[in-house]
Amino acid sequence: MIAPTSFFLDYGCHVRILEEARALIARGEQVRIVTYYLGRDWPGIDIVRSRPTPWRADYEVGSSRHKIAFDALLAWRVLQEVVRWRPDVIHGHLHEGALIGSVAGRLIGVPVVFDFQGSMTGEMLDHGFVRKNTLAYYWWRRLEERITEMPDAILTSTTHSTEVLAHGFGRTDGVYALPDSVNLDLFCPTCILPEERSARLRALGIPPERQVIVYLGLLADYQGVPQLLASLAALRGRNYPVSSLVMGFPGMDDYRERAYRLGLTSQDVVFTGKIPYDQAPEYLALGNISIAPKLSETEGSGKILNYMAMALPVVAYDTQVTREYLGSLGVYASPLGDVPSLTQALASLLDDPEASRALGVRLRERAGQYFSWDRTGLQLNRVYDTLTRSCR
Repeated sequence: MIAPTSFFLDYGCHVRILEEARALIARGEQVRIVTYYLGRDWPGIDIVRSRPTPWRADYEVGSSRHKIAFDALLAWRVLQEVVRWRPDVIHGHLHEGALIGSVAGRLIGVPVVFDFQGSMTGEMLDHGFVRKNTLAYYWWRRLEERITEMPDAILTSTTHSTEVLAHGFGRTDGVYALPDSVNLDLFCPTCILPEERSARLRALGIPPERQVIVYLGLLADYQGVPQLLASLAALRGRNYPVSSLVMGFPGMDDYRERAYRLGLTSQDVVFTGKIPYDQAPEYLALGNISIAPKLSETEGSGKILNYMAMALPVVAYDTQVTREYLGSLGVYASPLGDVPSLTQALASLLDDPEASRALGVRLRERAGQYFSWDRTGLQLNRVYDTLTRSCR
């Protein structure tokens, strides 16, 4: 596996990479992950890292020009590993991983899988890195089109992404929907006792009698964090006895300042910073309601599955991706980015705690039925077997 990121960090695509690897290992596969220099090692996972950039070894890669250097160093390490290790399949995550993997796969004559987690140029537009109808967008789009042609197979994190590939890039052959899943043993609503929950809330400065809204993920505008804070301020203005636990990174200080400018106190919203993945269930268990106000219509939203496994009702904007996860059991806000509808969706759950709890139970059942990593491991094995048989 090629992971063009500082694996492991406690969010999003890192969880998918980790859990796919663990699911394959559980089925008897040998998996080696080649990734950037920085990141956290994980017990039982074979991780090989590229060299750091000579000019700044401690740089934590984000969206910047440094990423080009990191990808070049990663490509060199991948080429070394495929020649030395001779894998049966190369599995490239994200577009950079697919590009590097396709070159390496041709070098040693093995099939390449592209783990597609959303349109590269779509995300660049969402994040404000490029503007449509510009020369920069044109060339990035051409590169993305070329990358989608290169691998032998593409795995998508949502069914909606298969439609993006078909209608946006004309790729329909060798495309398999492999939705994000959740570790149901780790994410369990009974991971802490009721009395422990009360003690933890007090330690965080939250009155235990309040209902708690939880958010866990990256702190970024495209994740809908500004809309979340505005909705919390609106609920406070309507005298709802509610607090929110906002868990994630980066930019915690900036969002805390925004919250206080909206009139929210340290009891109304608590920012925890980065939460380790293996500790996330204990923090989510403090919530009564969860929220996933992501504004992108192309990216997956794996946090929703963690919420579902924790038997939490979920408020989200109404998109094809969120409906794929939640079906008819989601509490949806519309249109995308609208604060009043998001506020009303939260209020509807706060007004009826009993119905809210019952909805959470049904969501955990749905997660177990459709979104388990055991099922994902089986699907991955089938794709690999199909590819390796065709290459013999």
